[in-house]
Amino acid sequence: MSAFDDAWAQIEAGDLDGLRAALVRRPGLVVASGDNENDLLAFAVARRDARAAELLLDHGASPAHVNVHGWTALHQAAYVGEPALAEQLLDAGAPTHMEARGEGGTALVVALFWGHARTAELLAARGGVAPANLRVAAGLGDQPLLDRLIAADGTLAPAAGSAREFHRPHSGFPGWEPADDAAEVRDEALAWAARNGRVEALELLAARGASLDADVYRGTALAWAAARGRAEAVRTLLALGADPGARTSFGGDGHGEQATALHLAAESGDRATIAALLDAGADRTARDARHDATPAAWAEHAGRADAAALLA
Repeated sequence: MSAFDDAWAQIEAGDLDGLRAALVRRPGLVVASGDNENDLLAFAVARRDARAAELLLDHGASPAHVNVHGWTALHQAAYVGEPALAEQLLDAGAPTHMEARGEGGTALVVALFWGHARTAELLAARGGVAPANLRVAAGLGDQPLLDRLIAADGTLAPAAGSAREFHRPHSGFPGWEPADDAAEVRDEALAWAARNGRVEALELLAARGASLDADVYRGTALAWAAARGRAEAVRTLLALGADPGARTSFGGDGHGEQATALHLAAESGDRATIAALLDAGADRTARDARHDATPAAWAEHAGRADAAALLA
């Protein structure tokens, strides 16, 4: 096993003393990289290990290091949704403008993709809103920016659909090419508002022409709100007229096909979200096309015993 692999294993095991000793013996480890050019700092962040990250930074690890996809440690902090780690990296000088996996793929966008609203708010406050397109405005719930990008009649400003090449945080999600289509831009923004719990943005976008049941890329707005446990967003979408039984794709190729929001709520285990969907008439016996399973089975598979009991 190489010295780099040893250090990787020490981070995985939480062996801070071993990692410290390795860095003293081999100072070059902080600038070394492994598969896909990932460095030890990114791995420490992926493990949510602030102490290992601090140690690596103290020994000279660069918060600006990029892997083969343009991914930085700050992207990784956004991916795992850890505001404290993001702040630690920002304090160390991590750049916020770096783009990964396509145009528009800043750390802010990665946080918004996963519905990590608190991390996204921190990144926007520290590094600005970039790219300033409609899905980012919706995910942040930025009312002034929304009003600049989408008029009351649904007409979009040119910037609304810009910089949307980033669409997946890893290759487990299928490839997709965004279209220069106003309806797609509005509908995608609705899903980004939903996953981040931005109720006012949902109401604004629906009033300005967004389709409530559209599945632009791997999930309707209702599915994303359910998956992230955004009960208030789920209730808002249902009140606006979203179909509680609408079928949707979701996540990677092996995750959800012809699933319902109730499947995603069951998997997340959020009882308030499940209750909101059931109250709206969601079908607890519905089976998805990928696993031929009910929402209760999804809950059981995810280890959500309380949710499974609620759906039995």
